[in-house]
Amino acid sequence: MKPVIVRGGGDLATGTIHRLCRSGYPVIILETEQPSAIRRKVSFCEAVYEGRMTVEGITCRLAKDWREAQRTVSPRSPVLLVDPLGDILREYHPDVLIDAILAKRNMGTRRDMGNLTIALGPGFTAGEDAHYVIETMRGHDLGRIISRGSAVPNTGIPGIIEGYGKERVIHAGGTGRFSPLAGIGEWVEKDRLIGKIQNNAGDSKTWIPVRASISGVVRGMIREGFPVTEGFKIADIDPREDAVQYCDTISDKARCIAGSVLELVCAWEKGDAGRYGRFCEGEKK
Repeated sequence: MKPVIVRGGGDLATGTIHRLCRSGYPVIILETEQPSAIRRKVSFCEAVYEGRMTVEGITCRLAKDWREAQRTVSPRSPVLLVDPLGDILREYHPDVLIDAILAKRNMGTRRDMGNLTIALGPGFTAGEDAHYVIETMRGHDLGRIISRGSAVPNTGIPGIIEGYGKERVIHAGGTGRFSPLAGIGEWVEKDRLIGKIQNNAGDSKTWIPVRASISGVVRGMIREGFPVTEGFKIADIDPREDAVQYCDTISDKARCIAGSVLELVCAWEKGDAGRYGRFCEGEKK
């Protein structure tokens, strides 16, 4: 099978990539020049900055171009290529294309870009933008395979953990470059200063403080020096006392979504994807 193409390398995308790789599928990831994942310890997109990223025993490496990506990719060894617009898809037609950008809107993916095209989350309509859409909203339907229609629209409210929902996520209070004062995996008390946003001129008098919204473990935080705008998501706090063990492992949500993607890919390979309600162009026989 030709390499699976996955657009996006954040934490939810990484769960899917990891599952595909462990199941024997070669995966090439297409990412932006400056990924903004906050759960960086479980996001293959960190390879853009570090050259490589290992998540639960699978190491992703950055390729300098498409030729290198094709030459070095193999099962259990995914490769990342900086290609934010998916330009390579103009000349390469994959068997399987997965849009896992999770931008809550379609960033240019079309159903005909792959023989089997799968999109994660809202912003897509199954049968139009993609062959199938996977529900990403926590709850009873998480991971549901949608053959007609769309996922639940984005609510902007994260899943509830110990009674906390939107309070868990911290957004930038202004524009500038972010400087962390706490690390991922660190316990912080509510209102503690965990970072600051400095204006581009470097004037310390205009720093914007970033404080912990609740007490808990910093499960995610954007990279040092990342340019943020007001309202930009920059950190995530988990109120559970034992949450430090979850910082560098794939989440239950990501694993659930990954299972549905793998199910579709396996069914398509066996020529049986039609059981989900829609025949895929190019389905294997």
